[in-house]
Parts: sequence; structure tokens; C-alpha cells
Amino acid sequence: MTHPILNDALFDAMKTSVLPTEEAESLPPLCYTDAEFYQFEKEAIFSKEWLCVGRETWAAHPGDYFTSFIADEPLIVARGRDGVLRAMSSVCQHRAMLVAEGSGKARAFVCPYHHWTYTLDGSLASAPAMEKSCKFHKENFNLPVFALEIWEGFVFINFDQNAAPLAPRLTKVSEVLKGYNLSQAEGEKPTEELSYPWNWKVMFENNNDGYHASKLHQGPLHDFIPSELAEFPDDLPDNTAGYYRTNRTLHPDAAFNATQRAVFPIFPDLTADERHRMVFANVPPTLSLVMTTDSIIYLILRADGPESHRVDQGVLTTKQAKADPAYQQKMAMSFLAASEIIDQDLHVDEMVQIGLRSRFAPRGRYSWQEGAQRLFNTWLVPRYCDTWNRLKRKDFTEF
Repeated sequence: MTHPILNDALFDAMKTSVLPTEEAESLPPLCYTDAEFYQFEKEAIFSKEWLCVGRETWAAHPGDYFTSFIADEPLIVARGRDGVLRAMSSVCQHRAMLVAEGSGKARAFVCPYHHWTYTLDGSLASAPAMEKSCKFHKENFNLPVFALEIWEGFVFINFDQNAAPLAPRLTKVSEVLKGYNLSQAEGEKPTEELSYPWNWKVMFENNNDGYHASKLHQGPLHDFIPSELAEFPDDLPDNTAGYYRTNRTLHPDAAFNATQRAVFPIFPDLTADERHRMVFANVPPTLSLVMTTDSIIYLILRADGPESHRVDQGVLTTKQAKADPAYQQKMAMSFLAASEIIDQDLHVDEMVQIGLRSRFAPRGRYSWQEGAQRLFNTWLVPRYCDTWNRLKRKDFTEF
């Protein structure tokens, strides 16, 4: 079988995207638009990498569960009666009906179609009227269970049971985030998922792009964090599972609101120097963090097509923040300012996706202020090339 899009020339061309920032160019546009490439990406990225699906607190007690969906896979994350958090497929092993939706508390998962019943660890407990089915053994029809790891309070799953652990490959990222005590930060579970008509990488790149900030967002809500004060690490290990950008601010405890200053309690372990900057951290392909001294905006990106993805967006603060009688009013003020900035980004993301479909779409050159894009490429390209080299000798029609 021939693959007109996937070929050696495409993957050889990607190698210029991992050159030093002053020499590198962006990925080929079809990586953001082509349906065949998305199918390849499901194998190269989403089938093998750690995927953030939520916060551990979303299923804090036995029986608590929440569901998610990423790269065509419906998931359940549930805390068992034994207190263990597990991730499993939500697909009933009878006729593929989903056994759970939304979030809540359950004693078991009952398929609404034919009432096959699964325990909180995914084991099939009951399959009505199957006693006449030949060689039917319940233990052969459990929900598939996936690898699960907690990092800084976030829940990550991996479809590859043999995947290398995540946390050891995030030591440098954890170091720069240490002062935020992220695992103990608190925030409500997002009440609704967002859905956007552009490729997940477009959103991921924009979330950590320092170059556009002083241009697109110029004005009183953003001018205190100028693009020219962006800084990029030069000591990330080759096997890093994430990357980050720091950005100095014109005054300490800067925040995205009309006062330009923090309105919630400061994360107490931040040093004086750390209070004079913000951190933008990414754990591809799913988690993006914007860290200020009093709050953390997180985005969990969940690809669901070549030109679309879903997002869970939330805010975390210190435990003390909610004790303030004006907490809700301050959060509303901050949300109003952040929404103005986010709306600007969303409009750009949508227009970039339109531009990427054009036959005139370029492979652009980078400014030094786009160092995070090159760091993203150094994570992506080896995974693309390794998978292509593994698969190109096979007939991979299943993708």
C-alpha cells in the first residue's frame, strides 16, 4: 500500500525543526491539517506517551470517578474500594456501549444497554443471560486497564503498559515549579469541556509562545510581562518529557488582572526572585501550565481529530485562597481579564488553522523569543521519526 503523505522525504524535512532556534523552521503545515498524518500521530504520540486526563482530587474518595476522551478513546478514572486510583476503558466488552459518562460516585459501572456490570477496578462482575454462551468466562471480558501515574497532582495515563515512568523525565520541570507546591494547590473541577476547531499543536504552541505576547496582548492586562524578558532553559536532558519558559516581569507578584498584581495569597515557598517572573510549562501532548505567583491556569488538551481538540481548563490557588470572603469576586475579576487575553489567543489559533490549509502556508523561521517552539519540536520530531522508521517497512493500513 502506498502512502502519498507519509514518506521518507516528509520525515527528513522535519529535521530542520530541531536545529538551534536561530536556524530552525516550523513543522510542515500538513502536520496540522492532514487526516492521514493524524492517524499516524495516534500511533506515534497518543498510543505511547503519558496523557494528562485530570487532577487526582477529581476522584479523591473510594467510588469517585470521572471520564475523559482522547484520540478516539473513551476513558474512566476511578478510585477503588481499596483506595487505589485506576484508569480503564469505558467501552463495554460486550457490544461497545460506554459504561460511564460524566463524573460522580459509583459502587460499580453498569452498562445501560444490556446491564453488564463492572467493579471499580474494571473486573466484569455480572453478565446477565450469558450462561448458554459457549466458552464464556467472565475473567476474559474485563475492561482494559491502563498505566497510571500522578505527577504534581495531575493524573496521567498511558496505553503502553511498558512505558518508561514519567516523573523521572520531568525532574528539570519539577525543579522550576517547586515553589508552587503544585500537588497541594486547589481548584474546582472544570464544569464543562471546551471544543476548538484547530489542531492540538496549534493550541499547544500558542500557550508557550513568548514572541506574540507583547504584540497581540499589548495593553494594561499584559504589558508588565514583555516578550524581550523571556528566558529558555539550556540544560534540559535529552529524554525530558516536558519543557518550560520563564518570563521576567516588571514588578514582583504580577498577575493578569486590572490591578496587574496578585489578588490571592502568594504561593508561600516562592523565592524573592521567583516572585519576579512567571513560568509557562508544558508536558506534551496534553498539559499546559501558566504559573503566576498567586494562581495557576492549567489546560488539558485532548486531540479528537486532525483539526480539532477538546480542552479542560481550570485554575489552582493556595489552600488559603478560599478563606477570603471576597474570593469569588476576586476570581471573577481575574477571569474577566484572563478571558480577554484568551479570546485574543483563540482568534489567532482559529485563523492560523485556516492559514495552515493554504497551499501558500510556509515553514516559518523562528525568533529567539520562540525558543519554546523549538523545544516542542525536539520532543515531537524524534517520536515521529522513530515511529516512521519502525512502521515504514510494514503495511500499516490499520492507521
